[in-house]
Amino acid sequence: MSIRVVLDAMGGDFAPQETVAGADLARRELGVEVILAGDPSAIKRELSQQQLFDFEIIDAPEVIDMGEEGAWAVKSRQRSPLVRGAEYVREGKAQALVSAGNTGAAMSAAFLSWGRIKKIKRPAVAVVLPPLNNPRILIDAGANAECRPEHLHQFAIMGSAYFKILTGREEARVGLLNIGTEEGKGNELSRAAFELLRSDGSINFVGNIEGRDIAGTAADVIVTDGFTGNVVLKTIEGTASFITNLILRALSEVEKEKLLPVLPALARVKEEMDYEEAGGALLLGVRNVCIIAHGSSRARAIKSAIRVAVEAIRGELIKKIEDILSRA
Repeated sequence: MSIRVVLDAMGGDFAPQETVAGADLARRELGVEVILAGDPSAIKRELSQQQLFDFEIIDAPEVIDMGEEGAWAVKSRQRSPLVRGAEYVREGKAQALVSAGNTGAAMSAAFLSWGRIKKIKRPAVAVVLPPLNNPRILIDAGANAECRPEHLHQFAIMGSAYFKILTGREEARVGLLNIGTEEGKGNELSRAAFELLRSDGSINFVGNIEGRDIAGTAADVIVTDGFTGNVVLKTIEGTASFITNLILRALSEVEKEKLLPVLPALARVKEEMDYEEAGGALLLGVRNVCIIAHGSSRARAIKSAIRVAVEAIRGELIKKIEDILSRA
């Protein structure tokens, strides 16, 4: 199947230079056709500078800034890359939309243009947490600051389907993020969600898990509301950066010759923890594939985000979620 992905060429801290370079990497290494949405003059200038050719360009000159309120920006800028890109997907001209730009605008564009999967009440952001050799999915990572128990139940269903496609394993262990592992812990939302998850025989629910369990093997899919999930995600990012800097500072004081034996092992750890390899987050619950990449994504991270889109398309993720919900 020929896969076509729309990339918001103007989204992210280093656009369009890195987005265009990432599109070229994806085209060459993944064999996917990437369509660039954005200001044609800026895109063509960048393509010329990088000596790249034969990219389809969507005329979308109205850029949405990172700090703008997403829904308002989407409704007021109909010729933005996100709005035009979502239209392309809706019309069947492409199968996915990828952006490293304004997260709220990307979610709004996808939701307003495509609508929700039947029975899904709230789309959610699903993030793959490192290390990549033992992936775990955090859902919701920021789409819904306020949730009801049934929303968390649906997050578990969608996260489980994504985990199966990602790993090939038949059953994902689902944990509910809470302040303790005992039944009855947490606030009203946690306790009610616990009962819903426990009563659904189609979900392999392993119970409550605590924050310290996220980095372990207690669960494959970690379910929480978007407010908590976003705090968790940014805490992980900040802690990883802090620890990396400490290690680098310590290593800088060691003689180079003494480091040589451990460099291969350090390189493997870096690769497993590298967010640029993880790619972007999937917006689950909408009727097509939308990938939200990190705002600081450079070319390799853009390529990885496109790879996530390709995996979701080839794995028929949307159809599988629809099938699960039709039997619920």
